[in-house]
Amino acid sequence: MDTVASRVERIVGEFADLDPREKLELLVEFAAGLPPLPESHRARRAEAEGRVHECQTPVFLWPEVIDGRARLVAEVAPEAPTVKGFVAILSQAVEGRPAAEAAALDEAVIDRTGLAEVLGMLRSRGLRAILARVKRGLLAAVPPTTSAPRPAAS
Repeated sequence: MDTVASRVERIVGEFADLDPREKLELLVEFAAGLPPLPESHRARRAEAEGRVHECQTPVFLWPEVIDGRARLVAEVAPEAPTVKGFVAILSQAVEGRPAAEAAALDEAVIDRTGLAEVLGMLRSRGLRAILARVKRGLLAAVPPTTSAPRPAAS
């Protein structure tokens, strides 16, 4: 079954037996797969909406839910292909999945791919901020579940 968790597992598997240089090369390959920023979001970026301020690299994120399905619209400065690659990984993991499932994205993905060791503490902190922003954005877009009213106690 194609789920966010199974997508993350597949991606983690791709990084599993790679040395640090190969991990960086794979991350750059993922970066090439991040779609360009749609015209509809260019004005929002110009106003600095969606900027992840905790990240030194200019990163703009708009986690969206359309018809209950997650989507990550993003733009990352081209001079930061490793960060762009990580954003592309998150985008691939959540794309088209139910929003509640996507919002439960595995927070350990950075450590499980080995990227924390390869990129260092400062970059890892930025990646964690990106991941947190994606999760918060998707969670905020998930409609609250309603529970049936409880019968009055007799």
